[in-house]
Parts: sequence; C-alpha cells; structure tokens
Amino acid sequence: MTSAKIDVRELGEAVFLTDGGLETSLVFLEGLDLPCFAAFPLLGEEEGRTTLARYFRQYLDIADKHGVGFVLDTPTWRANPDWGEKLGYSKVALSGIDMQAVSWARALAAPYVARGMTVLVNGVVGPRGDGYRVDTVMSPADAETYHGDQVKAFRDASADMVSAITMTYAQEAAGIACAAMAVGLPSVISFTVETDGRLPSGESLRDAIETVDDETDGAPAYFMINCAHPSHFDAVLAGDGRWIRRIRGVRANASAKSHAELDAATELDPGDPVDLGRRYRAMRDRFGQIAVLGGCCGTDRRHIAAICEACL
Repeated sequence: MTSAKIDVRELGEAVFLTDGGLETSLVFLEGLDLPCFAAFPLLGEEEGRTTLARYFRQYLDIADKHGVGFVLDTPTWRANPDWGEKLGYSKVALSGIDMQAVSWARALAAPYVARGMTVLVNGVVGPRGDGYRVDTVMSPADAETYHGDQVKAFRDASADMVSAITMTYAQEAAGIACAAMAVGLPSVISFTVETDGRLPSGESLRDAIETVDDETDGAPAYFMINCAHPSHFDAVLAGDGRWIRRIRGVRANASAKSHAELDAATELDPGDPVDLGRRYRAMRDRFGQIAVLGGCCGTDRRHIAAICEACL
C-alpha cells in the first residue's frame, strides 16, 4: 500500500507511530549545534542528511517490527520566514528547502512502503514564535498568509498532509488549517499545553480545539497534544465531549518538568520510558481514538519502543 492511497481524514483507529524529540535528540544525544533549534539546515549537506536518515530509521524500524503505520515528519519546524531570516534564509530558499524535505522523506520511506508499511509524509509547520510561549498574536487570516508559502511548498512537493506542531494559541493554528484547506491538503493541529493542561495563551484545550473547528468549519483531520508530560493534561481529558473525540494523537515529553524548567536545562531529562508507556496505555484504554503515538522533547527510541510494548 502506498501513502498516496491514504486519506488522512479516514484513518479510523489505525495505529501510527511518529518519531521522538528530533531537536533534543540531535543536540543532547548527537552533540550537534542547532542554531535557533533548527534542524532544516541539515538537509543542505550530505552529512546532515545522513544524520537525519539515521535518526528517523530508528523509528521506522520500530513501526516495521510492530506492523503499524508511520507519520514521517519533515524536519521543517523552524522553516518559516521569521526563523529563516534569523538563520540567513530567504523566503524563496525556504520554499526550496520545504520541497526538498518532502522529496527526501519520500525517498527515505520508499523501502518501508515497498515492504507494505503505510508511511504518511507529513509537512511540519512550526509556530511563528516560540513553542513555549506566545510572542506575537496573529489573526487566522494573518496566520494563513504568513504560513501560506510553506504549506504551498508542501503541496507542490506532494506531501500527504500538513501538521502544525507546538501551537500555542488557537488563531495561528486556525490560519494554518485554512492555508492547508486552500491548497487541498489535510491538516493536523497539535497544541502545546502547560503543567495545568492549558495552552501557553491561557486557553483551555477544549476552547482551542472548538475555536479552530469553528473558524475552519472543522477542517483539521484531527488534533494532537504535544510537548507536555501526560500528567500535565490527564485531568483535562474528562467526559465524552466531541472536542475530546477530535484528539487522535499524543506526542508527550519524557520529563514532567515545566517548560520554564526545560528551557533552562543544560542536560536532557529522559524521564522514565516504561512509566511513559504505561501512561500512553492508560490514555488508549480511556480514549481508543488516540492512535497516533509519538514523543516530543527528551524522548528517543527507548520511549517509542516502551510505548509500543505497552500499547501494542
């Protein structure tokens, strides 16, 4: 089965894995220097592409072993105009990198797809500002314009989907969903939450999901939670509201520390992979639709393997 035949909006409860914490792994485990925490410049050199391929193959191999699908992210979380300018990249150069990222991911996935794995190449869009705090607030229309070129580049390179990762407030997320809808790509919205389960903006997770759905006529294929330990958001996942059923994926942090503590950390906190796996299993037992399973800051192949052992 090829990813081109998959409609992201009709995945049902099929299980898909993702990778762990790309940037934290590259910095703390691989010892790389990532200015502005940006991984996309690695695509511009052979050694960098080799490093990225080695990183992602660990997770593709885990998915292959367990017979589940995989959402393969492009390393483009920082490839937007503001961060690109800080790193010396023009808008034209960024569009070229976004397209290269999709082609590179497609080639990396090819051997696994040939063996029958379903791999979705996912164009990753990051926030205009920081992923831990709200810097600049845009309207949905402004966010659609701001992120539009990156989303179009993913469409032109034939990505399967677009995901807005570490979104800190609803309006920017809605704009990205609108940009994807305008070019015919399915979108996924993943919100960052704090230790109290609220977004950095102060919005509740429920309000953020319902705002995006209201602003976009329910355009996102599904929503995710990322960049927080499960203990931070477990309490807010209560009841059986429609907004909860819209959450299909989790990419949790390994550490239970706050974002402020993680920002100031000089060493990686890997937490407890086995405990993390048990927490994912508890979420799956409560909410069977949560079937896109991966990691965020501080997670590596140990955590994804533990999640698989607990859940699959």
